[in-house]
Amino acid sequence: MTSLSTLCYMERDGKYLMLHRTVKKNDVNKDKWIGVGGHFETDESPEECLLREVREETGYTLTSYRFRGIVTFVSGNGVTEYMSLFTADGFEGEPVPCDEGELAWVDIDDVWSLNIWEGDKIFFRLMDEREQFFSLKLVYDGHDKLVSASLDGRPMELFDVRNPDGSPSGIVRERGIVHREGSLHATAHIWVVRENDKSGYDVLLQKRSACKDSNPGYYDISAAGHLPAGDDYLPSAVRELAEELGIIAEEEELQYVGIHHGGFEDVFYGKPFKDDELSAVYVYSRPVQADKLQLQESEVEEVIWIDYEECMKRIADGTLKNCIYADEFEMVGKYLGVL
Repeated sequence: MTSLSTLCYMERDGKYLMLHRTVKKNDVNKDKWIGVGGHFETDESPEECLLREVREETGYTLTSYRFRGIVTFVSGNGVTEYMSLFTADGFEGEPVPCDEGELAWVDIDDVWSLNIWEGDKIFFRLMDEREQFFSLKLVYDGHDKLVSASLDGRPMELFDVRNPDGSPSGIVRERGIVHREGSLHATAHIWVVRENDKSGYDVLLQKRSACKDSNPGYYDISAAGHLPAGDDYLPSAVRELAEELGIIAEEEELQYVGIHHGGFEDVFYGKPFKDDELSAVYVYSRPVQADKLQLQESEVEEVIWIDYEECMKRIADGTLKNCIYADEFEMVGKYLGVL
């Protein structure tokens, strides 16, 4: 079963007009906060449906609006809805009560804390960050859990939001939203090492690609990556080694060091970035030739070997441009017996 609808976010003085859907008993949006809009009537265009629905639900007549994107909403209950997404910054008329819930003007920054769909957060982010038209597909499990998302036909990364003890909370969230809200999530960190005659070990550092969404051009862990929703630490670690460095390893070749909890806040490309992660830390000590590695260009610009003690000193004195957590590096040093 398919349906066509419109959804509009009217803006005034830094606020969105939000509808708290509290009236209909069998409403898929029951108790959620959404914009205003509704389903197409026979032979309507998206714009005609938009103007009619906004007028019926709010009493306002739109005078300035913009078509922002198409959202393909797959409910998981056999219904696929193609939703035309609009924003509007011009309207006239007097407000009227809405028969589908309560209307309220909400600060745009506060909308994120309302009871909204996880997928809605994705298109809020896109409307905030992108000017161009987009096509977003959101697939749910028949309830509130987001199963997959794709933007302009390309899959988006989804993570399990974690409880403080590291267990999955049941919430699945898109990568950009995780780092916008600072949601606790999981990563795998792999330190590639080799024995030397100085401190005892060299560590392999990667230089992050200039196109990374955080800390571009900084030296970092040998290989690292987020856990996709539903995945576990060790398989993710093996996959990241292969993808970023071209190292094909068996799970038993990775030595478990422990769990590290790290986080920071910064601004990249003019956008706030909040990181809060639980990382399973591993050491890989099989022979590696750095000049023979197959580096993933989108992730890694280059790799270097550096003596552990020298690396520790340069992290401390700031002479190494890096985004390494010093306490995690100490964990690795203690595991290797050099501290």
